[in-house]
Amino acid sequence: MTAGSDWELVRQIQGGNAGAFAALVRRYEQPVIHFCQRMVGSREDAEDLAQEAFVRVYRNIAKLEPQAKFSTLLFGIARNLALNHLRDSGRRGRGRTEHLDDHPLAADTLRGPAEQAAHAETRSLIEQGLARLSPDHREVLLLRELQGMDYDGIAEVLGCRKGTVKSRIARAREQLRIELTAIGGVWP
Repeated sequence: MTAGSDWELVRQIQGGNAGAFAALVRRYEQPVIHFCQRMVGSREDAEDLAQEAFVRVYRNIAKLEPQAKFSTLLFGIARNLALNHLRDSGRRGRGRTEHLDDHPLAADTLRGPAEQAAHAETRSLIEQGLARLSPDHREVLLLRELQGMDYDGIAEVLGCRKGTVKSRIARAREQLRIELTAIGGVWP
């Protein structure tokens, strides 16, 4: 999944190829839903937010130009929608979160039952810790650790400087450490 192929699909959509839009949706639907779910705490709300993000991309497809990675643009839209949802609902992101097991990068490759149990306990503690973070801290960790974005991409999504991203990630990791310690987790 290269940025060039994403923008090639955008050019095809701009030329009237509806199948190219379906390909973009297939490519990014699950990562955007996962991100939104982690932000807002509800799978149903996350699916609605992801759908709205794709609708906004489609509505503005004629204006899109390859100035950055397409994924950066898409996650920026999803981020804004998730933050608006949190603000409007008054929830501050303290709801249920998706289990890390559901994320494709979290496949359990451990061999023995003891290892699997310890790994499951660790995942559960991390989920609880993430749920206790502010939306600002949670979003930078999710973009960096689960979506694998680099600092420059995160800076574009957040509309800030790379140095700001680095400091936010450091503060978010420290806050996660504090939260994990408070709920009985052991920080390495």
